[in-house]
Amino acid sequence: MRYTDFNMYSHGFVGHLVQPDSGSDKAVIVIMGGEKGILPGTMIAERFADYGFAGLSVSLFGAKGIPAGVDRIPLEMFGAAIEQLKAMGMKSISIYGMSMGTIFASLAAEKFGGADNLILCAPTHVPFEGTLDKKTMTGHSVVTYQGKELPFVAEDFSQGGMMRYVYDSEAGRRVTRMWCAYRDAYKDKARVETAALHLEKTGARILMVAGDSDEVWPSDCSVRYLKKRLDSIGYGKEYRALIFPKAGHLIGMMPNRKREKFLYAAIPLVGLVYRSLMKNKAASMKALELSEREIIKWLGGGKT
Repeated sequence: MRYTDFNMYSHGFVGHLVQPDSGSDKAVIVIMGGEKGILPGTMIAERFADYGFAGLSVSLFGAKGIPAGVDRIPLEMFGAAIEQLKAMGMKSISIYGMSMGTIFASLAAEKFGGADNLILCAPTHVPFEGTLDKKTMTGHSVVTYQGKELPFVAEDFSQGGMMRYVYDSEAGRRVTRMWCAYRDAYKDKARVETAALHLEKTGARILMVAGDSDEVWPSDCSVRYLKKRLDSIGYGKEYRALIFPKAGHLIGMMPNRKREKFLYAAIPLVGLVYRSLMKNKAASMKALELSEREIIKWLGGGKT
C-alpha cells in the first residue's frame, strides 16, 4: 500500500490517503472521529484499499490547525478533500461516515456534491451541540459552513458519567446514559425538524447501516427517520436501509483482522464499553462481516 499525508496549512484538511499498490481511480473518503483513537480512520482507509479503493481518512479534530474537540468543525475541510481527490484524477468518489462522522459525511455530500455513494454507519439524523469534554457543552454547533454555525439539536451531558450503563424502560434494555441524552434530545421535534440532514440534496446513492442494540445513540431510529424522509419525497437515486438485530454501535467496515491482530485481541476490553459486542458477540461479529460485505457490494454498484 502507498501512503500520503495531508495537513491543514498546505491542503485545507488533515488526512491520510491509503492507495493500493496497483493504484485506483475510485476513492472513498472516510469520516469517523479525531486524529487519534482506539479505531483510527486510517485503518478503515486501509481496509478500503484492501478492496481496491483509495481510502482517504479525514480527521475531524485533534491535529494541528483543526479544532481540538467536537465543536464548530468547518465543513470546508471535506470540500478540500473532495477537490484533492479530483485533482488526483479520481473518477469516482464516495463518502463513508461512521457515528459522529455521519453528520459531516451527509453535509459534505449535500454542500459540495460530487459523491457517487454516501454510506452512513451508526448514523444520527441531526447535527448536535459541541462539547469541550465529556460533560461540558459549548452552546455551539458541532459544524460550521461558510463561517456560520449550522442548526443543531442540544444534548445534555452535564450530569457526567455518560458511558455508565442504566436500564431504560423506553428502550427496554440497558443503555448508556449518553444514549438516553441523545434520545431525549431527539424529543425536541421543532429543533430536529430545523436541523435534520437533507440526504435528498446529496444526489448520491445512499446506504444506511445500523444495529438495533446501539449503546451510544439510537442509530436504528435515525436510519428509519432518514429513510422515511427519502420515501416521502420519492428520492430519485437508489437508497437502502439495513438494520442488524442485536448489533451495537460498532457496525460497518472494520480493520483487516490479519493485519490488526492486537486490536482484535482487545475485543474483550472494547466490549466493556460497547457491551452489545460481548453480550451478543456472535450476532455482533456476524453483523460486522455482513455489513462490510454489503458496503463493498454497494460501492461496486450492486444492490444489497
